[in-house]
Amino acid sequence: MELNLLLAMILIFIGSFVQSATGFGLAVVAAPILIYISPEYIPGPLVFVGLFLALINAYGYRATISLQGLWGAIIGRIPGSVAGAVMLYYIDADQLSLLLGIVVLMAVVISLLPFKLQPTPGRLLIAGFLSGFFGTSSGIGGPPMALLLQHQQANLIRVNLSAFFVASCLISLTMQVPIGYMSWHHVYLALPLLPAGYLGYFIAMRFVDRLSQKWIRYTSLFLCMLSGCAALFSGLVAIVGH
Repeated sequence: MELNLLLAMILIFIGSFVQSATGFGLAVVAAPILIYISPEYIPGPLVFVGLFLALINAYGYRATISLQGLWGAIIGRIPGSVAGAVMLYYIDADQLSLLLGIVVLMAVVISLLPFKLQPTPGRLLIAGFLSGFFGTSSGIGGPPMALLLQHQQANLIRVNLSAFFVASCLISLTMQVPIGYMSWHHVYLALPLLPAGYLGYFIAMRFVDRLSQKWIRYTSLFLCMLSGCAALFSGLVAIVGH
């Protein structure tokens, strides 16, 4: 097995574990380092893996899934994804690395905010738009929705976000096809990563109730901060160097 593929699988495993345990985190953990391994992994193949993970999480919680109240976010996701696809069409790999770093660090800051935001219809619409914009352009669409839902019951977060991500990933992949960021080539890149994603999900389901949610959250945020800083630094150096 190629070293790069092995590293990509390890990242997907860690990100899938975090997402299955907390509701989001696959792209936030994996994207900034995946782009070093190969820019082709971002965003199409990563979103494809995200769709797979969302499907198996949603299936696991199928008895309690409810999209009631989330339709505003799904509607907002559509124009946000269009805007994200337009931006993705005009940026290069260095600018994408810079974008990843900014989005990841924003996600860390947002997750640490002390105040509570109630998920009103208007806020869900805005969060859905931002989720579509960042999810389509960088593969990282979870933080805006997680901000609104982070103070709800952990099981509710995992259920609702997994259902939302099924719809949102499908929208993003649809937008990425015409601009060349999702093709059969990208599907073939994503396929070897799916077993790692399932393994992360499987282990999370076995151990999530035994682990401290706070420990998982702060460990994942620390990893995100490191990877986000690295992506931001790399993007800045490359752009300045040009």
